[in-house]
Amino acid sequence: MTQPVSIGTPLSAGATRVLLLGAGELGKEVVLELQRFGVELIACDRYANAPAMQVAHRSHVIDMLDRAALRRVVETEKPHLIVPEIEAIATQELIALEAEGWTVIPTAQAARLTMDREAIRRVAAEELDLPTARYQFADTFDELKSAAKTLGWPVVIKPIMSSSGKGQSVAKTEADLEKSWQYAQTGGRTGAGRVIVEEFIQFESEITMLTVRAVNGTMFCDPVGHRQVGGDYVESWQPHPMSALQIERSQAVAKRITDRLGGRGIFGVELFLLSDDRVMFSEVSPRPHDTGMVTMGTQVWSQFALHARAILGLPIPTIRRHSAGASVALRADGELRSPVLDGLTSAYSTPNVDVRFFGKPNAVARRRLGVVLATGDTADVALATAKRVAGELQLRDA
Repeated sequence: MTQPVSIGTPLSAGATRVLLLGAGELGKEVVLELQRFGVELIACDRYANAPAMQVAHRSHVIDMLDRAALRRVVETEKPHLIVPEIEAIATQELIALEAEGWTVIPTAQAARLTMDREAIRRVAAEELDLPTARYQFADTFDELKSAAKTLGWPVVIKPIMSSSGKGQSVAKTEADLEKSWQYAQTGGRTGAGRVIVEEFIQFESEITMLTVRAVNGTMFCDPVGHRQVGGDYVESWQPHPMSALQIERSQAVAKRITDRLGGRGIFGVELFLLSDDRVMFSEVSPRPHDTGMVTMGTQVWSQFALHARAILGLPIPTIRRHSAGASVALRADGELRSPVLDGLTSAYSTPNVDVRFFGKPNAVARRRLGVVLATGDTADVALATAKRVAGELQLRDA
């Protein structure tokens, strides 16, 4: 028997307050879903006018890695739930706050482990014995060279902490290592430092197993296939074709890693699908996943709606997908001081298509500014439609 959930009126003494740490496009959708329940939302990020700030009740601009600044916001706002939406947060302060009785979603330890590629890889491979790529860690260029020779070519090099593929590259020969090392040193969230070196996996496809831990148990969305360029998502589709055995193994891996992380909410578990129905763990995010934006078009409750219900302590009786669908990211080609999206009339003249423009105040090259969603009889049909529409849209400066 689950405990009844009560929600107060926003902007009143009895309000149910949620503090969102990170106010990007994923956080914006979480805010919108929570507002449907009458939750009072406070959004934080390192820059002003971030997407979620535009729809929250109020916002704060702080250095997310500054422990004192993070604590000041928490003690000022007194949220019932603290919800990290990005990796680059002062997680040691989250751990301290949780120990004092504040509630962190899904847990402070989950936020700490998953922001650190070394920590989560050691948990997955060494503690849980999940199948992963072979790996080593390197603090210097000489250690990187030694690790690459041990693992064999090509190798994947990533900063211990980064997002959206920043600092990640593939070195095919020893001649590529210097460039990869320098890129990793400048692309990490916290500056230069330790890297993870992985064997290059010849996978058949890669998926996200969106896994929901709710008060009434663990559930899974249909698998989301995706394609990345430079470690950054560019398109995804649902459902991804998989054998019954692959689905069973994928859900088993996802449940083991999310059980270890604990708490409530949605997790994006990234997996490689190999030949002979093999499944290999790659990474996990304890929050909505960029590839899961496709669920805004395919599911009755998107990943954001599921996250909102789970973190509020509400039961989720079932997860229903009503259509096959796809998503294609709209990314800036270069620097934009005030982005404008053109071509919407044509896009919305196309049946079964939706476009979400995130409202980011500016952009550098490759920054994701929107997404095209399409549904169809099959995921392949939806993806072809989404790619065609995305190709007809234009991003420019105001």
